[in-house]
Amino acid sequence: MRILILGGTAEARRLAERLAGRSDLMVTLSLAGRTAAPARQPVPVRVGGFGGASGLADYLSVEHIGALIDATHPYAAVISANAARAARSTGVPLMALRRPPWIPVPGDRWIEVGDIPSAMTALGTTPRRVFLALGRRELAPFVSAPQHHYLVRSVDPVDPPLAVPHAAYVTGRGPFTEIDERALLLTHGIEVVVARNSGGTATYGKIAAARGLGLTVVMLCRPPMPEVSAVETVEDAFAWLDHLSKLRADRGV
Repeated sequence: MRILILGGTAEARRLAERLAGRSDLMVTLSLAGRTAAPARQPVPVRVGGFGGASGLADYLSVEHIGALIDATHPYAAVISANAARAARSTGVPLMALRRPPWIPVPGDRWIEVGDIPSAMTALGTTPRRVFLALGRRELAPFVSAPQHHYLVRSVDPVDPPLAVPHAAYVTGRGPFTEIDERALLLTHGIEVVVARNSGGTATYGKIAAARGLGLTVVMLCRPPMPEVSAVETVEDAFAWLDHLSKLRADRGV
């Protein structure tokens, strides 16, 4: 059975690792190609977009894909919507692997917002030292709030840099520990963190560090996702694929 995993997350890589040794499965991992040097993967990789839902549907049909796993980032709403539409139009079984969001705990000082403009409003007009822990595509609007001092972290360098008078840049790929994140925040005198509710453990260090330092976190809520079958763990996704594979074998497919 041919499996297509829409990836770009640690969960997608771990699932691919679990499936790599299966002789009854042929797994391809799809990456959007937005990272210059993506982490090494244990299965063949396809890089680049599909051309929307119709392009993905064509790929599923031409490549005889037997199961589709959407293990993209919780904020990759467009590809998740395309996956749902492509699966419906082709009849290919789809399972979404969605890590649960973080939940605020005592001591957290979150301001939850629905979009980037709301996050900028939450920062206010008074100059502040802000850690932007966002995707590179979400940074541009902050140019309209040049009064703040920004610290930007990304996997790849931000090029061109933000057209603001005060910005510092660091690159890195998680996981990030709470100890390291606390040191980063203190070194740069950060007063507020702007982050996405990505969930998982790899980037939670900054949330724990902000809590320990009494900092405000402007938390960008997750976008709405299509209603499809979903699991929260790699183990559950593996079990679903294993069950599907056995059903196909029993039917002689």
